[in-house]
Amino acid sequence: MSTQASEKIRADLHRRLLTWFRRHRRNLPWRDRRDPYRIWVAEIMLQQTRVAAVLPHYNRFLERFPTVESVAAARQQEVLRLWSGLGYYRRAQNFHRAAQEIVASHGGRFPRTLKAALALPGIGRYTAAAVLSIAYDVPLAALDGNVARVLARLGAVRGDLRAALRWRQLGKTAEHLLAQQAPGNWNQALMELGEVICTPQTPRCGDCPLLRFCLAQARGLTEQIPAPRRKRASVSLRIAAAILRDSSRRTLLVRDPTARGSALFSRLWQFPAVEVTREPLVELEGHLRRTLKLDSAPLKLEALPAARHGVTFRNITLLPFLARVAELPRLPRTRILAFDHIDRLPISSATRKIAAAAEQT
Repeated sequence: MSTQASEKIRADLHRRLLTWFRRHRRNLPWRDRRDPYRIWVAEIMLQQTRVAAVLPHYNRFLERFPTVESVAAARQQEVLRLWSGLGYYRRAQNFHRAAQEIVASHGGRFPRTLKAALALPGIGRYTAAAVLSIAYDVPLAALDGNVARVLARLGAVRGDLRAALRWRQLGKTAEHLLAQQAPGNWNQALMELGEVICTPQTPRCGDCPLLRFCLAQARGLTEQIPAPRRKRASVSLRIAAAILRDSSRRTLLVRDPTARGSALFSRLWQFPAVEVTREPLVELEGHLRRTLKLDSAPLKLEALPAARHGVTFRNITLLPFLARVAELPRLPRTRILAFDHIDRLPISSATRKIAAAAEQT
């Protein structure tokens, strides 16, 4: 769609898309009222995460943290625990820091200006534009992957949409097309269209309210736009993990954000684990003796069912082992707790998969 589109065409675009959105918008919990806090929580959670995956986490998070003040007053570990399972935990850390700044410097309200919003930890141009437009009707265009795909198909824009020059061009198009009188609804409508109609594969073009304006459809380019992004070559890893358990069914979790491989567990609490190459049992036992300062007594490791886990370009095989011990070591950066209570600490989905392997033992 050229940025020189006539006012008449732009008005028709606005009318058609906003009418479609009013009729077909999904009933999402952050849309029930224009609460900037609830909208902000949703926008942070939705970064690189689908709506269906976010919903249960969103509702649980809002039950525990109904206001920005409640987040600001909480310990970061508690915020991370409620975020557990969503991944990309730096989002939660930045969210917690931003909540504290909002309470300290903005009277507990998400700031109303772009400059002030961008000064908050973890807030980029897209998130700021989305929250400000939806909550406060600030006329800012929000450009994310869904919106970029819709605009690229409308204008038959080929190539890598994330290339810097092309992304800037799409940003200018988004600003030009913005419905100034209803920027929040317009941004949400474009996002919704990209999420449920103008999908990456097999778009539902027959249901699209903007079909008559779509150059990609007219030129038979819908399946070619956007161009596939070049993917990083996948890497296969094997991670052996030990579930140490005493006679009272207590276990040991460790946390060392500086340790090699800790990023695979999102630098949260985890079972002692190590990347292995040839002999998982031998390599894991050596790791346990080095890091947990175990004595030379025999350590019997019982192999449990393996699990698959994916993190970006990494294809990971998790190899859990159960070790029944008389006494659990007490060391810095370790926690001893009942096996059934590990959810009380912030843990990653990989740690949950390892724990699941031992639940029946």
